[in-house]
Amino acid sequence: MDLVGTLDRVFTVGESLRRWRQRRGISQLDLAIAADVSARHVSLVETGKSRPSAEMVLRLAEQLGVPLRDRNRLLLAAGHAPRYGERPLDDDVLRQAIGRVLGAHEPFPALAFDRSWNLVLANRAFGRFLDRVDPDLLRPPVNLLRLGLDPRGFAGMVVNLADVRAMFRARVGRQLATAPDPELAALFEELLAAAPEGVAGPAADVVLPMILRVDGRELRLFSTITTFGTPTDITLDEVAIESYYPADDDTAEYFTAGPA
Repeated sequence: MDLVGTLDRVFTVGESLRRWRQRRGISQLDLAIAADVSARHVSLVETGKSRPSAEMVLRLAEQLGVPLRDRNRLLLAAGHAPRYGERPLDDDVLRQAIGRVLGAHEPFPALAFDRSWNLVLANRAFGRFLDRVDPDLLRPPVNLLRLGLDPRGFAGMVVNLADVRAMFRARVGRQLATAPDPELAALFEELLAAAPEGVAGPAADVVLPMILRVDGRELRLFSTITTFGTPTDITLDEVAIESYYPADDDTAEYFTAGPA
């Protein structure tokens, strides 16, 4: 499937809002009720017969769950100034906030990445695995999809690689369906489009672990994804934190014991 397609086309604010609404699978009436406006007004905005105020654009975008970066684009398309700022990834305040979350997860691995799966920051436990990959893969920006699927990266350590690849494919596919991104769409086509549709291995009792073979041991990890609540900065809005947990006692002991 062509996920890059028409991403470069410039849409009017009405067309863009309609596409976001259709992507969310809700009707004009449902959106109108949620945003406390008339369905007729939503229709007029979508057809370009009414120019929405900045407040109306943001109200509709909020109900549609539009990311902050795309809310700025909607505002610009409607002739208004952008509302949200964007700190650089090396901003001290931003990195301190992310670093606190990652550090609190020690001694288990955790990392932060942006909407294109580029590594933002990792804690020391995750760094133990980065030390084992080809340095060429660690040249910025470090992309986690490439790192995870390249034999010189984590692919050489992952026992259930088919399962992990299928998981990546499902996660990125859902992400693109929710919030299209040209860079991520290109990565999907390059690395994941030909991947198997389903999970290759047997079903797990509760959650599918990632199994790593390290130093002659098999480490079983499952993960959770966390985002920051009510961000007002684009960069922070696009950062996700993946925290890994041991799926068995042997894996827990490997991390709690520290480096050999």
